[in-house]
Amino acid sequence: MSETKLLYLDDSYQKEFDATIIDVLEQNNSQFIVLDQTLFYPRGGGQPTDTGTITHNAVTYTVIEVTKYEGRILHKVDKTGLDKIGLSVGQKIHGKIDWDRRYTLMCMHTAAHLINSVLYRDGKILVTGNQLDVEKSRIDFDMPEFSMEKVQGYIHEANIIIKKSLEVKNYYLLKEEAFKIPGIVKLAGAFPPDISILRITEIVGLDIQADGGTHVHNLDEIGKINILNIENKGKGRKRICYTLIR
Repeated sequence: MSETKLLYLDDSYQKEFDATIIDVLEQNNSQFIVLDQTLFYPRGGGQPTDTGTITHNAVTYTVIEVTKYEGRILHKVDKTGLDKIGLSVGQKIHGKIDWDRRYTLMCMHTAAHLINSVLYRDGKILVTGNQLDVEKSRIDFDMPEFSMEKVQGYIHEANIIIKKSLEVKNYYLLKEEAFKIPGIVKLAGAFPPDISILRITEIVGLDIQADGGTHVHNLDEIGKINILNIENKGKGRKRICYTLIR
């Protein structure tokens, strides 16, 4: 278990927080801050890092990347001015995420779950990889009998479902209970981490998946999924690139 409490797991909409620095690391002229709690999402699972700022004693530093390393959440801060002022263990900070970036990624992530669920429900298609971003996102999937028209149809169906304004909620289940749910994992060859309790993201009435990322509360926040391109990259490698119109 991480020594840092992950505040974003319980409230993806919270924008600011207070925390205490519990460790400071220096590497390659960069400073990495470990906090006792954080709203910053660390890069992983196809979801990019949050960015933003941390402030101590009226001095503001830019958080340019957040990553996981050996179970720790490392906040990489802009080195500018740190030699003169510095950050150290025990200091209190106020953190603020780049909300526009976070919210766009929340919408992209929930859209990805929606697409995954339609692929699985209507075509028994498993996702093989994904990468979210603020401008466009991609989903890779295995579709033995590839059909451009079918893929377009799946996205059309996803957009119809968005109009139903289904609720999206997160909660926790014991792993043995979660594994009783068909399709709880829709990423081919993937297994949830070796922990006893899994965080679940549910699109009510449509989809349930094990997930550790950030999501919107309702599908209508997504807007419309707009296909940028569909590629057949060979056996087991089909790809949808999409953006959102909100």
